[in-house]
Amino acid sequence: MTGIYIHIPFCARKCPYCDFFSVRFQKDTVQNYVNAVIRNLKAYSESSTDKIDTIYFGGGTPSLLSAGQISDILEVCHKHYQLSCPEITLELNPSRNQESYLHDLHSAGINRLSIGTQSFSDAQLKLLGRTHKVRENLKSINSAVQAGFENISCDVMLALPYQTEEILSETLAILTSQPITHVSAYLLQLEEGTPFSQNPEILAHLPDDDTSADRYLQTVHALENAGFHQYEVSSFAKSGFESRHNLKYWLCENYIGIGAGAHSCLYHRRFYAEKDITAFCASSVQKEILISDNACDGEERLMLALRTVTGIPESAISTRAKKHLNPLLKSRYIQINPDGNIALTPEGFAVSNAVIAMLLE
Repeated sequence: MTGIYIHIPFCARKCPYCDFFSVRFQKDTVQNYVNAVIRNLKAYSESSTDKIDTIYFGGGTPSLLSAGQISDILEVCHKHYQLSCPEITLELNPSRNQESYLHDLHSAGINRLSIGTQSFSDAQLKLLGRTHKVRENLKSINSAVQAGFENISCDVMLALPYQTEEILSETLAILTSQPITHVSAYLLQLEEGTPFSQNPEILAHLPDDDTSADRYLQTVHALENAGFHQYEVSSFAKSGFESRHNLKYWLCENYIGIGAGAHSCLYHRRFYAEKDITAFCASSVQKEILISDNACDGEERLMLALRTVTGIPESAISTRAKKHLNPLLKSRYIQINPDGNIALTPEGFAVSNAVIAMLLE
């Protein structure tokens, strides 16, 4: 099975911590962009006989597209690809007046929402440069349920400046009381060139590594206690609601990326589309920039698998790296799964870069 990722690189305002490829929303440009997405979907379908089981609208802010534009894109997917009970996700920014829009999205075929709630503290949302408040988070979730959505994911950001244990506890308590099925929990990463990376106040109040690990483990335990089991380092779901699309990234399954800046991994070829909206809109087929023609082989496959609770067989670990197994087990950074696989524990996920480096030595 193959997934389709559609990148919508438009934002009303760029968040100060974000380094994803995006530009300011312009209505005329957006329609030209949608036309180009449709054109590329048709072009890629001519060389693909794979069944499609996931479609993901990411960004940027995909919810800036009209429901009609989303519907037009999905109509092409239905017409030109073999869809197999697809999970169709759209990333949504919270807003107070979305009832009609959400009903139209549901009617268009979107069956999963990923809502960028980020926090349930107004002070923390303001710090993050978000344009919504807690009341919009709650309203969007409620409106989505009223519109018929049964698969709703929310984002939460961890290790923020001024984020105390109590502030995060309140966010997690509110979040887990909502009628949602999935949570994506991300540690704040300071990316070079973003406003956050150059903000003295942000830099002065970032938590240290130990505190960041504490906030992460606090989140893991709170979500587990609320019925959200961890299946990947940043992903938690109620049973049966794991993100099928996101799992493709960690399990090295095929996915096609459509749109300026979109990444793909197809039959061991990893590539991305040129980060140029004008060129994307003008070209008959998006320009591909090759990253690797040997993707998801060997060490990369193992590294990605170690991000999941499934882990990897002990036989995949080199003789040299096996000297680390007992110390890591004693430190509770890894565990032996019932099937014999080596997997990281929540404590191991909190310092995953270091643990994975040891296991792949």
